[in-house]
Amino acid sequence: MISWSSEMDLTEFYDLALKKGFLNNASQKAMIDCFNNEKQKQIWILHYNGRPVGAVGCHSLEIMGPNAYRICARNCVLAEIAGEHGMATRNNAIRKHQNFTDQYYIPACIEWAGIDKDLYITTNESPVASQRLVHRIYCPTHAEAGLLTNTGEKEYRGTTQTFWKLNVKKFYKSLNSYPRW
Repeated sequence: MISWSSEMDLTEFYDLALKKGFLNNASQKAMIDCFNNEKQKQIWILHYNGRPVGAVGCHSLEIMGPNAYRICARNCVLAEIAGEHGMATRNNAIRKHQNFTDQYYIPACIEWAGIDKDLYITTNESPVASQRLVHRIYCPTHAEAGLLTNTGEKEYRGTTQTFWKLNVKKFYKSLNSYPRW
């Protein structure tokens, strides 16, 4: 995981994201510049064998309070070039944290924003990329385990979104009870 900088050449990454329908990751404007108005922001690029294969962002989330941050923003993985890991099953990949989001993205966001902050994942029913799967499967599965709490819906960034609050201590306890990559 490398912090994004304007010197990175992400041309191939953006092209592959566009081909997969990951519209929020298909350009610097969509993936990076969209957060320019945030008080605080950080974007990371996941690399595998020297190639950019994923991205995630974290930013301040003032509509949820002064100590709130949105984690897993613009979350994506180009699975076909990212190795053998993925979100194949609810039991293995999600419940046992055998996925890029749990192994890399959420810990990076927690460490950057602060372990004591209010951290939220936002989801919606959008058919774009895999957002609907995150909304219907990933977040509810972690909510069943007590790692996320559905705090309701709000109009945010032009869309009605569900806000899932992360229980950082329970997340790390659960994550560390399974193999780490």
